[in-house]
Amino acid sequence: MPELPEVETIANGVDRRVRGDRIVKAWFSHYREPFKTPPAAMAETLPGLRISRVRRVGKHIVIDLAAKKQLLVHLGMTGRLLVAAPEVPVPAHTHAILQLGSGRELRFVDPRRFGRLELLEGAAFAGPGSEPLTIGIDEFVALFRGRKLAIKAALLHQSLLHGVGNIYADESLFRAKIRPTRAAGRLNRERLGRLQKALRTVLEAAIRAGGSSVSDYVDADGEAGFFQIQHRVYGREGLPCRVCGTPIRRIVLGGRGTHFCPRCQT
Repeated sequence: MPELPEVETIANGVDRRVRGDRIVKAWFSHYREPFKTPPAAMAETLPGLRISRVRRVGKHIVIDLAAKKQLLVHLGMTGRLLVAAPEVPVPAHTHAILQLGSGRELRFVDPRRFGRLELLEGAAFAGPGSEPLTIGIDEFVALFRGRKLAIKAALLHQSLLHGVGNIYADESLFRAKIRPTRAAGRLNRERLGRLQKALRTVLEAAIRAGGSSVSDYVDADGEAGFFQIQHRVYGREGLPCRVCGTPIRRIVLGGRGTHFCPRCQT
């Protein structure tokens, strides 16, 4: 599933290409799963609206529209949001096409149909948790106070920090030298401060690299990201730690594969 850096990369790429454009026509597939708002309602409402901005909130892409409306896109496991010329062949598993006044098309592609499209009116979407890139140390520490969850599981809890997923939780915990199984509520302020800085550093580096392409992820132009070559633990089970040489271990924690160095992380 695309995480914060991948969603940020896609949102920024789409924003550069469609900001200020106007939706001329909206087409949706007949499948029910990708749509939280009935397709007929979206097809009637969207034409004529101008796109004022495209941005990320947590793991969601928010397309801000005129008339205080928002089109909310969640990519699920395999979703893609692509900007293409109309003559470019439409990929299989395309479930939405917004034809724009510029002549381009904004296409939502999702082979497994775990993604979601929703049209919101009125109140702006704020996301379920705090923003990892801007949260301050006091608020960060308070999020985990008294929690018995393992710190890795707590990082994945979207009501606490929205946007963090498996890859960047593992990578941040490694850089902060914290074992993922440690109880979140037992970590002191100094260790949580290291984690907050590591998390922000990792996310910002991944955004600069265009995200991690370890499965289906591509950006708005269909290009892969490059942060996977900087991974220090994720996906490196059995390989030597880049710091101490100890083989990287993989365990299942809270149903998620979790990678760490048993020597560097305590």
